[in-house]
Amino acid sequence: MKYFEDKLRYILKKELNLDNIDIEIPPDSKLGDYALPCFSLSKIFKKSPQIIAIELRDSLSNNNEIKKYFELVKADGPYLNFFVNKSRYIEETLKLVFKKKYKFGKKKKEKIVVLIESPGPNTNKPLHLGHLRNILLGQSLFNVTNFIGEKAHLVNIVNDRGVHICKSMLAYQKFGDKLTPEKAGIKSDHFVGDFYVKYNQLEKTNPEIEKEIQEMLIKWEKGDKEILKLWRQMNKWALSGFKETYKRLDFKTKDYFESKIYLKGKEIVLDGLKRGIFQKDENGAIIVDLSKEGLGKKVLLRSEGTAVYITQDIYLAKLRYDEYKFDKMIYVVGNEQEYHFKVLFEIFKKLKWPFADKCYHFAYGMVALPEGKMKSREGKVIDADNLIDQVVEEAKNEIKERYSNLSENEINRRAELIALSAIKFFFLKYDPMKDFVFNPNESLSFEGETGPYVEYAYARINSVFKKFLENKKVNLEDYIKDANLSLLKEINEFELSKLLSNFPEMVENSSKKMNPSILARYLIDLVKAFGSFYQNNPIISSDEELTKARL
Repeated sequence: MKYFEDKLRYILKKELNLDNIDIEIPPDSKLGDYALPCFSLSKIFKKSPQIIAIELRDSLSNNNEIKKYFELVKADGPYLNFFVNKSRYIEETLKLVFKKKYKFGKKKKEKIVVLIESPGPNTNKPLHLGHLRNILLGQSLFNVTNFIGEKAHLVNIVNDRGVHICKSMLAYQKFGDKLTPEKAGIKSDHFVGDFYVKYNQLEKTNPEIEKEIQEMLIKWEKGDKEILKLWRQMNKWALSGFKETYKRLDFKTKDYFESKIYLKGKEIVLDGLKRGIFQKDENGAIIVDLSKEGLGKKVLLRSEGTAVYITQDIYLAKLRYDEYKFDKMIYVVGNEQEYHFKVLFEIFKKLKWPFADKCYHFAYGMVALPEGKMKSREGKVIDADNLIDQVVEEAKNEIKERYSNLSENEINRRAELIALSAIKFFFLKYDPMKDFVFNPNESLSFEGETGPYVEYAYARINSVFKKFLENKKVNLEDYIKDANLSLLKEINEFELSKLLSNFPEMVENSSKKMNPSILARYLIDLVKAFGSFYQNNPIISSDEELTKARL
């Protein structure tokens, strides 16, 4: 708890007459709650760290402030370890939590603007499992960043032009026959994705079809009316489907469209060529030479003048900076794009843009199902919608078995809530950089490190309150506000309080380290600690004062 750490630092500053005191948290709580390493003090006081630890322990033994907050000060080699007064620690923690309530750990708003880009879909197929991980990471980073007082914005780049988009369009021209998602009875983005699959199947037997794709792309760039009409219609279908999925996930983002910005990127590259920032290679392509940075040479404009993917990212960053004047720009993109972002950020430096050192790549690993990796080109993509639907169906079956008296609407409502929370928690509990296998059945389990396991603890807490209030007709908040918290001395009570007090630090670390799994793992530890407290310390007992304190 920062309160105790600050107290200890203040006492030690006075005792040692020093401005900077280095306090550590021991790796094992058996060693103490806080530790003062005496290595640096050895140089100042010209004594061994071991001697300093012993002498400081002796001088602090009569310090009244130390006695007030710490029950034991122990010299252990070159360390001086401090064991907090458990009852005092519990009391201070619970007072602060009770006072702050839902604002516990929340910081005052700062003038720090953070942009978070997520999920960057293509309008030729539905959102897949990778997009789902992207969305959940982006949303959670947005949540914790806002919670610690910074102003976060979710932004998105919609890749709505290029060869890959033309593939779905060409397949629709050949096989669509004026069919619509409504007529086919298919969600609109899945409808578009089916034609992307058809194109890939056709390409295997007819490689010459690639020429038709190039011709279609040229027509699109020249503004052919029929091609643009088809492009707008299929994009509309894709985007409509995305919005349905976003709404289901409670995800909102500001969209930027590749089709509206890619030409501006070309202008920046051409200007950079004039200024000598970029060069032409032997084939006439415009490149950036990052050999000195260990990144080689990267094409920015092809020899025929067409843009590559990085071209749009160059302009888009500038556009966003002009709009938001961001302090931090975070790109939530898979780790396979690591090279892309290293190059992009070096380009910003070469252009001497003011945000060159404010951009970060939030990389993440792959998600698979127990059967194996995702595959999209063969039409075996694991769609986010289908995965969510599958988990919802399994949740429905569980609910029907447990609560046969519920209406169909209530079953559906509960299943959707439980399934989505199960998916979100399962995805977020893993370190973003690690690949993992998503097991739908495991995610719904009430045992293990799952969303339902955490939710069950919450339900159990509420049932304790409900049971208590059935027997005692009081306002719970008024009843417990004058509780004697000094009665709480048990080790399980202390361990639970320690974890509660760590919440602000966990949220901040989740944001600063761009790792939502820190908070998810913390929740698991918190639930386990509550379980131990619940099992070993009767909350409602014959001792009314103790009951008040534990409630």
